Amino acid sequence: MSDVTGHEPTQDPSLGQLVGQLSDQTSRLVRDEVKLAKTELQSSVKHAGVGVGLFGGAGLFALLGLITLIGAAVAALSLTLEVWLSALIVGVVLFVIAGIVALIGKKQVGEIGPPERTIDNVKKDIATVKDRRS
Repeated sequence: MSDVTGHEPTQDPSLGQLVGQLSDQTSRLVRDEVKLAKTELQSSVKHAGVGVGLFGGAGLFALLGLITLIGAAVAALSLTLEVWLSALIVGVVLFVIAGIVALIGKKQVGEIGPPERTIDNVKKDIATVKDRRS
């Protein structure tokens, strides 16, 4: 009687052969999972790098505009108040804005998560190995 490939059936593999196959398959599985994690992280890092670069460029122009507006605010307030008091008021407002922006940035950084697909795959792999051992 022949198997699906059309060849005569061979003997069942020995325990040593099965352990060798398990070792090879486990090694390949670990390499594949590491490769998947690496690919996911590279993609995330690439997008983060481009985003940071663009934000940096936008930030430079925003800073130049902000400096101009700050000078205009101080000049406008100095029409009714002393110049030093005008500069102090504008400075305090800027520190409040900086604190709010820092809190929002901290919240965004806190939302960075691990590579979910890789973790799910590893959990499935572990469950499969456990099921086959039983």
